[in-house]
Amino acid sequence: MRVVFAGTPEVALPSLDAIVASRHELVGVVTRPDAPTGRGRRLTPSPVAERAAELGVPVLTPEHPRDPDFQAALRDLAPACCPVVAYGALLPQSALDIPPLGWVNLHFSALPAWRGAAPVQHAIWAGDEVTGATTFRIVKELDAGPTFGVMTERIRPDDTAGDLLARLAEGGAGLLLATLDGLEDGSVEARPQQVDGVSYAPKIETAHARVDWSDPAVAIDRQVRACTPAPGAWTTYDGQRLGLGPVTLTDADLGPGELAVTKREVLVGTGTSAVRLGDVRPVGKRQMPAADWARGVRVASGTRMEAGSV
Repeated sequence: MRVVFAGTPEVALPSLDAIVASRHELVGVVTRPDAPTGRGRRLTPSPVAERAAELGVPVLTPEHPRDPDFQAALRDLAPACCPVVAYGALLPQSALDIPPLGWVNLHFSALPAWRGAAPVQHAIWAGDEVTGATTFRIVKELDAGPTFGVMTERIRPDDTAGDLLARLAEGGAGLLLATLDGLEDGSVEARPQQVDGVSYAPKIETAHARVDWSDPAVAIDRQVRACTPAPGAWTTYDGQRLGLGPVTLTDADLGPGELAVTKREVLVGTGTSAVRLGDVRPVGKRQMPAADWARGVRVASGTRMEAGSV
């Protein structure tokens, strides 16, 4: 079956590689335009664009999928189906209508839970024990199309969003490929999503990642892991922003934001028990163990992280 793959970030690569190794014919790739990266803000192709270039596959990078020239190029490629993983742009109906078997999205949640841009982050932040990945046909309504298949994945107590997404990307690649196989031979059919259990996962902005030390320790642990690696949880100390890596729960009793510092560890009080800081990242510096940061800026026990809430 002729397919055109749509995706942009690194998390889409396992699915792209699975399709390349399959019986299906990859005739093109759709991805977001080159974007500025690094300190020099140099325009850089997406990970999917780079992999497609390595494969010698035609790459389409429309500013928006409604572009008539893009749609004409897609028609010329004549895909039977367009598999999608984290493409990053809304598809108009005129583009959705081009492949006879539609656009099949791999979404990293067990739909109808966590429709939207950040399903993995929201699942961790909410304290879900299980999540998954779902393949579905894209329709105009956000992540509401009929589904083809689903896989489940347990959320581990120490999972960051990056950890969990990596596992879902690998497992989801097999699910997407099985869906394409089934569409080709007619063995799978789309089923409407349930109307109960719908929840939404909008993009988590940097402001949302600021820790409020009056929250319970368990909630802070989930927030930090959900925001790792992006957008990155943070707090402020002495007026300076401090990025936070995953924390560890303790039984220590400190007031919200209160610091207890030793040569080997830094504890911060919360609305319940204290947490132990892991790695931190001061502005403009590399990531480092919290105890090294505290030594460098001479943090004293009894001082406080500054209050912060969204």
